[in-house]
Amino acid sequence: MEHAGTPRHHKADLIRSVALFQGCNDAEVARICSMTTEHWARAGEVLTKQGEPGLDGFVIVEGQVTATRSGRRIAHLGPGTLFGELALLDGNKRTATVVAETDLILLVLSRRDFINLLDTAPSVARKVMAELGARLRRTDDLIDPLAERGGEVPPLSV
Repeated sequence: MEHAGTPRHHKADLIRSVALFQGCNDAEVARICSMTTEHWARAGEVLTKQGEPGLDGFVIVEGQVTATRSGRRIAHLGPGTLFGELALLDGNKRTATVVAETDLILLVLSRRDFINLLDTAPSVARKVMAELGARLRRTDDLIDPLAERGGEVPPLSV
């Protein structure tokens, strides 16, 4: 795949569009952009594999991916989407397999750089925590119907 590189302003717009980084100011976005590297992938390439260790998060610049968990399709993702963010947070095993449906251009953020960002930019850490809190609340809302049907659900947040 031939590509001259993502223009700096386009990178910044992509980072701003990622829910985890929404609300970051220009300086914070510039810092995040400086920590990313471009990666090109061909259609069919496995980008993450469920159960394997993960140390990077990815923002899609161009192209489409499909995410599966235990062989079931859970998402179809396109430009501006971040995936692999749990690996950024905890460095643990991947929760999904992500495969390139088309040729891709990605921005890659390593866990090491992400942790450094959180350590040195508390304002970004607070914004990331707020987004994670919102996601946890949405997850709680999704499991409410199960609990209402009498299913036992361990608390995700209390």
